[in-house]
Amino acid sequence: MKVDVYNLKGEKSDTVELPDEIFAAKVNVDLMHQAYQRQMANARLGTHNTKRRGEVRGGGAKPWKQKGTGRARRGSMISAQSVGGGRIHTPKPRDYTQAMPQKMRRAALRSALTVSANDEKIIMVDSLSMEKARSADLAKALSALAGDARKLILVPDKSESYTNLIKSGRNLAGTKLLQANYLNIRDLFTCEKVIIPLASLDVIKSYLG
Repeated sequence: MKVDVYNLKGEKSDTVELPDEIFAAKVNVDLMHQAYQRQMANARLGTHNTKRRGEVRGGGAKPWKQKGTGRARRGSMISAQSVGGGRIHTPKPRDYTQAMPQKMRRAALRSALTVSANDEKIIMVDSLSMEKARSADLAKALSALAGDARKLILVPDKSESYTNLIKSGRNLAGTKLLQANYLNIRDLFTCEKVIIPLASLDVIKSYLG
């Protein structure tokens, strides 16, 4: 698959061949769904906690006598029916982590990249290195490339060459910067445009090709 390569002014500068094994792979919807569900589940902290009957204070004495009051029989004030009593079937801390083999995760990424390529969400750029860290300059370049769409920028690495880019883009609304080797299915699904420098394409090829 051949796509155009643009510069930061939004002008076409070249073309590049995207590898078919990554950007024209067989789309497996069920596998993408499983990978997405796994990522969302692994993001959960699982720290929710409520007190059950054995964890609240009180309940030592019978609240009132068994008969003669006209009220329901009650043996303790820590039952769930009482204000301040213990809760029933409510959440306790747990681990939501789901496992998924690496081959399946990478196959899901290939499917997601193929869908993105078919939907023309991918924008290839020759380079995103910046001489100065200026958010206004980066915002102008991104507007020329993708307009007002929600953008995912794949940064090749965190070397000094891309420090100014990272500083310029971390506060831009509707823009997320992500290292290419951390590419994940959630970010691919939630963005409208994926901006990939040629250097990031090489990183993607290194582990998905």
